[in-house]
Amino acid sequence: MTDFFDDLKWRGLVYQTTSEQLPDWLNAGRRTLYAGFDPTADSLHVGSLLPLLMLRRFQRAGHRPIAVVGGATGMIGDPSGKSDERQLLSPEALLANVAGIERQMQQFLDFGTNGAMLVNNADWLGRMTYVEFLRDVGKNFPVNVMMAKDSIKNRLEREDAGISYTEFSYMLLQAFDFVHLFRTHGCELQIGGSDQWGNITAGIDLARRMAGVHLYGMTSPLLLKSDGSKMGKTESGAIWLDPKRTSPYAFYQYWINVADDDAGTCLRFLTELSREQIEELDRQRQAQPAARESQRELARHLTRLVHGDAGLAKAEVATAIFFGAEIANHSDADLLQIFADVPSIKLPRSALDGAGLLLVDALVESTLAKSKAEARRTIEQGGAYVNNRRQDSADARLTPRDLVSDSMIVLRAGKKKYALLQFE
Repeated sequence: MTDFFDDLKWRGLVYQTTSEQLPDWLNAGRRTLYAGFDPTADSLHVGSLLPLLMLRRFQRAGHRPIAVVGGATGMIGDPSGKSDERQLLSPEALLANVAGIERQMQQFLDFGTNGAMLVNNADWLGRMTYVEFLRDVGKNFPVNVMMAKDSIKNRLEREDAGISYTEFSYMLLQAFDFVHLFRTHGCELQIGGSDQWGNITAGIDLARRMAGVHLYGMTSPLLLKSDGSKMGKTESGAIWLDPKRTSPYAFYQYWINVADDDAGTCLRFLTELSREQIEELDRQRQAQPAARESQRELARHLTRLVHGDAGLAKAEVATAIFFGAEIANHSDADLLQIFADVPSIKLPRSALDGAGLLLVDALVESTLAKSKAEARRTIEQGGAYVNNRRQDSADARLTPRDLVSDSMIVLRAGKKKYALLQFE
């Protein structure tokens, strides 16, 4: 297991550890560790991938991971890395979020006999009274130590934003999670992002005070782009792991479009490719950056991991469509996902009856042409396509035979201008 820790260091996944003895301790036997996940939504997002995949790496190396969903702490919100007070969730919304996250985790970790564990901290924190918590936990927390933690200090130093007692208390709750998991499951290691260092060390200190034991902590770098911005954020919002929130195609496209400066880091942080494979991709990226083979391998690997073989196949078909592959035999839902960002026009189904709808009129209706004259020129110059099949005649008409799903036809003008016609 020393090789395992060396691999983590090579990948850049070891940012801080609480003890230089951690590699030897891991090598001495099967250890139990945990990472926490805040249920702010009913799906995890790309930012959650790193700690989730870290648990997966530890499990594959022979250790036992515990994924803690913060059903209790999620009602408060972690102030770490946040400049403003979080909006509190209702109990109903929180339960729905916890259920959604629990379902997703099962595709990354093996929860079989003696395998990974999935727990909700509401199961123990929710049973404690306020007085019990102050007596058993609060008395072990020196306020001056809490004030020195970056997650607290940074908020207090800002003139435009303070911190409520609710968020100030978050550190105590997460610290007690570590103590509880040690007592009930023998958990001796907590991992998390670098912004969790204060919370992790608080848990280690609390365990020393309450149970007289020495626990371990390790952080990994945050998943950031080379410009310092968060990975997994786009103009339209976060990249989610739930296909209903972010389609497999959109997920795949996000990784295909990762910058060269970020591709190597993503391959190391997020894939299970070997060192030899990643270094070969590094060489290819240096020699032929236009081929984007690093990004293609990254997109294939992560899409298969998150959405399975079927999701990857859909994403690759959708990608081929945008590079001109003929479109046939899709569902309405698939086409709506693939063409989510192109103009979509609804027309009566009767428009296809009889002789059908003139392609010239369809190009104008879809806004791919400003006038019938422009539509005719587009067709005559070979720039009009129906379901990615070129149309040569200005007299061409659309009929039910052109439907590529229950109700849709895809138009294209030129190389990249698409429109979706939906006949109801």
